[in-house]
Amino acid sequence: MKVKLKCFATLVNPDTCDFKVSTPYELENRSTVRDLIQLARIDTKDVKILFVNNRVGGLDTVLFEGDRVGLSPTLSALKDPYSCIN
Repeated sequence: MKVKLKCFATLVNPDTCDFKVSTPYELENRSTVRDLIQLARIDTKDVKILFVNNRVGGLDTVLFEGDRVGLSPTLSALKDPYSCIN
């Protein structure tokens, strides 16, 4: 199944998770946000704010085809306050 991942602030990596354009990922059915984070090579301890389809989610949230996931560290880690605006 295909999902899209967007990262903010210190989690941004243009190759694996950007904030300007969602990064597409292919996952097995019934994969979780934790699985997606590991595939994107992000340390789960760095993720403090997590959304799935614009709703608060968790690491064990099961993902479905077309889901959109957003990840952020704590707000204090934002270097540029506009880095989370599309």
